[in-house]
Amino acid sequence: MRIDGKPEGLRQSMSWLHTWSGLVLGWLLYAVFFTGTLSFFRDEIDDWMRPELHRSVASAETAQLGLDAMQKLAPNATTWTLSLPNARQTAIEASWREPGAAAGRAGTSRATLDAGTGERIEHRETRGGNFLYRFHFELYAMPRIWGRWIVGFATMLMFVAIISGVITHKKIFTDFFTFRPRKGQRSWLDAHNATAVLALPFHILITFSGLLLLMNLLMPWGIQAAYNGDTGAYFSEMRGNRQAAGGGQGAGGRAQAEPGQHAPLASIAPLLAQAQQQWPRHGVGSITVNAPGTARATIELREGGGSSLVNRGASSTLLFDGVSGASRQPHEALAVSWPRATSNVFTSLHLGRFAEPAVRWLLFLSGVVGTLMAATGMVLWVVKRLPERRKLGYTPKGHRFVEVLNVGSIAGLSVATAAYFWFNRLIPVELAGRGDWEIRGFFTVWLLCLLHPLLRAPRQAWREQMAVAALLFALLPVLNPLTGGASLAQSLAHSQWSIAGFDLMMMALAVIHGVIVWWLARPQAAARPAAKAGVRKSTGEQKSGVLATRESGTAAGTAAGVAGASMALEKST
Repeated sequence: MRIDGKPEGLRQSMSWLHTWSGLVLGWLLYAVFFTGTLSFFRDEIDDWMRPELHRSVASAETAQLGLDAMQKLAPNATTWTLSLPNARQTAIEASWREPGAAAGRAGTSRATLDAGTGERIEHRETRGGNFLYRFHFELYAMPRIWGRWIVGFATMLMFVAIISGVITHKKIFTDFFTFRPRKGQRSWLDAHNATAVLALPFHILITFSGLLLLMNLLMPWGIQAAYNGDTGAYFSEMRGNRQAAGGGQGAGGRAQAEPGQHAPLASIAPLLAQAQQQWPRHGVGSITVNAPGTARATIELREGGGSSLVNRGASSTLLFDGVSGASRQPHEALAVSWPRATSNVFTSLHLGRFAEPAVRWLLFLSGVVGTLMAATGMVLWVVKRLPERRKLGYTPKGHRFVEVLNVGSIAGLSVATAAYFWFNRLIPVELAGRGDWEIRGFFTVWLLCLLHPLLRAPRQAWREQMAVAALLFALLPVLNPLTGGASLAQSLAHSQWSIAGFDLMMMALAVIHGVIVWWLARPQAAARPAAKAGVRKSTGEQKSGVLATRESGTAAGTAAGVAGASMALEKST
């Protein structure tokens, strides 16, 4: 209902819904978008945060070296799995199961092997990219189920904000090509519209697919009805379909080793050559040996990538006799039902694990645009209320609260993330629980960034935190070789794309934050006389920002002074 008592139209109602649904959980959505965007390079972050792995350089002998190492590491294991180096991984990730080991991950032993020598690499303890990945849908320091509920609720509100935003815009196509700089609130609205429309398909996809990934939690009633409350049966059936679609564990299954039947393993090189002919694009991604060292051994080669989203990018497999090297017939993949196929397509696009480097960078840039959309929306909320401040003559506490949280949550998250990478290199390697200390450092820095705007003028706080973030991101590629990692030149020369990709991503983030710092500094210097004039009109003083501080002596007074200067600035430009 409008102030004059007349009913609101559909667009006005959608505008109200868009504004307040975006504000209520805007800061959380920004953090989810920001950390989710970085998660597209989760493997690259893992590699970078373990500099001990940077000396690992793959060669043509890598697979054989890995199998030879497993003969020494786990001669009695029932199964070996080697994940070979690729564009997103520089070392061999090995896992195996000893006889009688517990089911699931608890019974799986793991090691990282040098791709050039096959030697085991003892790397530092770190949570790596997994922390950022988990944070974007589980948050931290609370039960996982709570975190998923909170993020799921926020995702639903974001979906509402996107749909209501589309309905609100009368000229959505025109908005895509419209940006009017130096127009104050109009410029912020144009920036918000442009970033929203530019990647609108991505925003809808990533939000809807996020809800699909949390569907079992948010809407469990269908599973309960179809399986009579036995959710375990549902997940068991779903996992069975996945294993069958991906080739499962091979025809040999997880056969138990039989003492006294030792048999040497067939040479891996001819099998790799055969697989390479069949998979010229992706090559071999992993090797699984069942019942190694026995006459019943089998070798399963898995393609390095998939070709269809219907089965979530599951890769093809080849199965061989582990002793003779003769080809065997692998399991046939079961057909995927169309509801499962539909869900697989959406969730695969959300996860992006199938993506080639070019597609991965496209997903990353789309995520950056989405992050900017959320940030500009939060800033726009403040800018739209500047005229109200002018009428009131002071800054309401609610406005000041949003203003402070905007700086601390948006700019502060960038500083905290950069600091997280710095802590990875500065915390002593031998410190117990150092992975947790990296995370404590992340939240400590973020908390300081939330407190910092209370002591500074909003624009100054923005500029300072963005400048710190740009500097920290820019120096990470320099810090890397100084603390045991490979320099960008070395990683490029050795085709270690995971390490080079991280350094390039940090440089891209440094440029983005640097541009924001430049943008924040430029109009303020250019419009200082106008700002003074605007404040002079209302106070009779000569210096706007200093005057407001003198008048109030409080943080709110400072904000009001800066707001007055900002309004004058916008009016003048």
